[in-house]
Amino acid sequence: MATQMIDGPIPVGDAQRIESLDVLRGFALLGILLLNIVGFGLISSAYSNPLAGFTHPFDPLVWASIDLLAEGAMRGLFSLLFGAGVVLFTPGAGAKSAGLHYRRQTWLLVIGLVDAYILLWSGDILINYALAGALLYWVRDVSAARLCASAALLVVLMSTLHGFTQVGLRVSQQAYDEVALIEDRSTVSAQRLEAAAGWEDFVADFVLSEQAQNDELAARRGGYASAFAWNVGKVNETLAFALPFFLFWDALAMMLLGMALYKTGILQGDRSLAFYRNMALAGLLIGLMVNGYEVGQAYAAEFEFLSVFAQAQVTYHIGRIGMTLGYLGLILYLLKTGVLMTLRRRLAAVGRLALTNYLLQSIVCLFLFTGAGFGWVGELHRWALYPIVMVVWLMQLIVSPWWLARFRFGPLEWIWRGLTYGRWPALRHSAGR
Repeated sequence: MATQMIDGPIPVGDAQRIESLDVLRGFALLGILLLNIVGFGLISSAYSNPLAGFTHPFDPLVWASIDLLAEGAMRGLFSLLFGAGVVLFTPGAGAKSAGLHYRRQTWLLVIGLVDAYILLWSGDILINYALAGALLYWVRDVSAARLCASAALLVVLMSTLHGFTQVGLRVSQQAYDEVALIEDRSTVSAQRLEAAAGWEDFVADFVLSEQAQNDELAARRGGYASAFAWNVGKVNETLAFALPFFLFWDALAMMLLGMALYKTGILQGDRSLAFYRNMALAGLLIGLMVNGYEVGQAYAAEFEFLSVFAQAQVTYHIGRIGMTLGYLGLILYLLKTGVLMTLRRRLAAVGRLALTNYLLQSIVCLFLFTGAGFGWVGELHRWALYPIVMVVWLMQLIVSPWWLARFRFGPLEWIWRGLTYGRWPALRHSAGR
């Protein structure tokens, strides 16, 4: 395809890319599947209520390992990089207009809706990123210090909300347990009955009856039409409740922090080896201690629901942010020391094709786990999902650099750019390369 001279903003070229961002994005993209595979492969309640997915003696250990090392951290790292990407997209003499930014976010929203509804991934993050990212244009010139302060404030507010959620649910649970023992409900106050009913409604989504589990599995293992019909309800529920109350603010806080880290050169690898070593050690130490405490509490409570429900843990954000920054420091330390070598190029390729690879994971899981393909949902133990993760990782680490040796963009990245800029950039490398 021949290129032509054009005026106006253009997509970032190969020479302008920052390798550290691509490597980090590739690492996060692969890591996200560690969590998402549970939503694809097990009964829907198993993500928040691990007991629903414990069908083998190895399963609790696998859950604990993922919760300790990856829960929230990979999503956090991905959100950091999205925030950095907005700064990269909008600043300085090459700044893109507000119209271009919102066109970009609108098309990301459309792609997210396709992933959520058409590809049947009820846990899609692109919708949330499109909505949270829409706010970032107006803070693109805010100082790093103020961005950090804003992110910290949001984390404090979210953690406070988690605390109130824990207290409120405990009160409702206690009311439910008390009311269940009373034969004459007329002696119970309306307030107490309402609290008990609130707990019953809440757990209905997470502690499914055997009949509810069978109905869900039958729908998801049926043909595409039945899986689609079940998934619509799940996506609508996520968009109506989880996104506005939890997921939006979770993503926004990390995006603001990512903008600050980019403005200070930390994400680009501009700091010293000692800086990244200390960041890795401090972040991982804090993250492992907090996450280890939460996992220990879950085991001590025998996985009682409120001991594992993330949005009821006051310490949740401390642990995940610690792990996020710890991984950030570790990857950049390894990049600067040259340890990653060949893996660095492959991770960067996965990161450059992050949108394509993210949707590819949805497509693979659509055919593996729903009735549109093999219908394996609920058929495998939790531990048995992770060999599938390893195969997908290997495929993406091999195919991504192969693709980029021939094309400038991933297929979805190319479409997104074309829709954003209103013209289609050359897809293939020039003949001289």
